[in-house]
Amino acid sequence: MSAASALIKGLDPDPQLAEAAVRLALARANLKHANGVILYLTHEMAKQAGPALRAATRAAGSLQVAGVTAHGIFTETGWVLDQPAVAALVIGDEFALAPEGEGPVLSFCNSHALAGDWLQARPRLGLLHADGQAWQQSRLATDGHAEAVITGGTYTQVVAPGLKALAPPQPISGVRGLDVLGLGELSAFDSVIRLLPPDLRQRNSLPLHMLAAMPGGRSDVPAIPLLCANGDGSIALARPLQTGEPLAWGLRQPLSAEEEMRQTLATAAQSAPTPAFGLMFSCIARGPLFYGGDDRDLIAWRERFPGVPLIGAYGSGQLTSGSWQTRQWQNAAVTALFSETHV
Repeated sequence: MSAASALIKGLDPDPQLAEAAVRLALARANLKHANGVILYLTHEMAKQAGPALRAATRAAGSLQVAGVTAHGIFTETGWVLDQPAVAALVIGDEFALAPEGEGPVLSFCNSHALAGDWLQARPRLGLLHADGQAWQQSRLATDGHAEAVITGGTYTQVVAPGLKALAPPQPISGVRGLDVLGLGELSAFDSVIRLLPPDLRQRNSLPLHMLAAMPGGRSDVPAIPLLCANGDGSIALARPLQTGEPLAWGLRQPLSAEEEMRQTLATAAQSAPTPAFGLMFSCIARGPLFYGGDDRDLIAWRERFPGVPLIGAYGSGQLTSGSWQTRQWQNAAVTALFSETHV
C-alpha cells in the first residue's frame, strides 16, 4: 500500500502515542519508512507537541512530518474529542511530502494570525486552528503557520458547505456598513424568520449559529456568518455586501448536511473511484457535536470508500483552492482524494 493511517488515544498526553501511531501506520502500509507523515494531535497533547513530533520523526525515518493540533481528530476507523490522542497518515511509493514542488500545498495556520498572502498566492488546502500549534519538516512553527507540498499521484478536491438555501435569492434593499437592512420587500429579520421551520421560528431570537448568508444563493463559494440581529430589523454580517446584490439565507441541519456529504463524495468518486488515501478538514461545529453523537461525514466516507485510509481534524476554518486563489470556509467539510497515477 502507498498509504495507511492509525489513531492512538491514551489517558495521559504521552509523546510515545505519536511513535505508536506512526509505527502502526507503517505496518499497515507495509512500509519500512515513510516519504512523509501527516500528524495530528488533540489539544490535550499540545504541551507535549515537541517531544511527540520528535518521536514521530524517529519512527517514520523521515524529516517530512507536517501537521497541527486540533479540537478533535479522526481517521477512517473513528474519531476522538477531548482526550489525548494522535492520528498519523504515512505515505510512500510515488507519494511524498516536500517543502516545494508540484501539487497541493497542505497548509495549517492559527486562525487568529492568517497570513494575508495565503489567500492571494498559490492555492492551498488545509485547516485553521484556534490557539494551537503547527509543524513542518519535523519542526514546530514559531509563527503558527506550516505548509508542505504533497507530491505524486493525482488530486481531487470537493467541499460540502452543509448549508441549504431556504429560498431563492432576493435583492438586498439596503445596507448600513455590515448591516443588511432588508431583502426584497421585507426587513432582513422578517425575511429570515418567515422561512424558518416552525420549531425555530418560535424562538425569541434567531439561531445565528445555524444560519449563514449565501451571496447569489451559491453554495460553491463560502457563505458569510451572521453576527447579530438588530432591534431595527437589520442583520449584521461578517463582511459587507452592496445594495442590489442577490442574497439567500442558508440553514444548517444535520439531515440535509449528511445528504449533501453523500452526494459530494459520490461526485468525487467519479473523478477518483479508487483513491489511495484521503484528507478531510472539518469544523468543530460539525462532526459528532453536530450529528448527535457520531460523525455522519465520516460514516459517509466509509460507505463510499471502504477501507481507504483517511486522516482528518476538526478546526475553526477550512482552506481550499479556488480560481487562482485560496478560499476560507467555515462549518464545511473539505475532502481531498489522492490517487495513484498507474491505476
